[in-house]
Amino acid sequence: MENMHETPSFVTPQGRRIAYHLIDGTGPAIVFLGGFKSDMGGTKAIHLEQWAKRSGHAFLRFDYSGHGESSEAFTDGAIGDWFEDACAAIGLLAGKVILVGSSMGGWISLLLARAMPEKVAGLVTIAAAPDFTEDGMWGGFTDAQKAELMAGQVALPSEYGEPYIITRRLIEEGRTRLVLRDPLPLDFPVRFLQGTADADVEMSVALGLLEHAQGPDMRLTLVDGADHRFSDEACLQLIEASVENVLNLTS
Repeated sequence: MENMHETPSFVTPQGRRIAYHLIDGTGPAIVFLGGFKSDMGGTKAIHLEQWAKRSGHAFLRFDYSGHGESSEAFTDGAIGDWFEDACAAIGLLAGKVILVGSSMGGWISLLLARAMPEKVAGLVTIAAAPDFTEDGMWGGFTDAQKAELMAGQVALPSEYGEPYIITRRLIEEGRTRLVLRDPLPLDFPVRFLQGTADADVEMSVALGLLEHAQGPDMRLTLVDGADHRFSDEACLQLIEASVENVLNLTS
């Protein structure tokens, strides 16, 4: 029997143990998808969970494999693994969901929307980073970095702490998960949020995503001066309002 203080977890069809927190409430359930090397204990995830508790909405947050409290090593993972983890997490929920994807979670949420459109009632992205392994990393590498990566891995400095170890598998597997090269129908309410002072995801990415995706109700909100974290009080309120807006349109 699970210790009361242990984080709940489930095992994916691929055998990875995924830690999660789920609160019951009315649907569609809101699912938070975190960023690259982030975890479900981040400011945005906790803020949304508290809002969901107050408003009586079902809410799920989880750690991808190699992140937070879930199993596996970060350097063993790739976009497809984390997408599979997200598919399994959503499998815990009956009915439709509203996806809230932050940074890499924005890419994962677009993969989910493409793979299971019948399950998605709405989408909110925060500094979404679709195709970043190809366009942001590989596309920006020097010849020396590319050579180092092809030999196994390359270390990239990070303002968030330890350097990011980028593996050859992350880049090569990511090429099989790109969403900006083929049609991307999003047939539900979509709200893209992006800060103008984001040093990790440029505004052009948000504009390109808005231009590329196809849907009946897509809006992009640019927040002057907001950075990639998008976690100050005004940004948190905007995320909350965006989720409420999408929820109201699905009811």
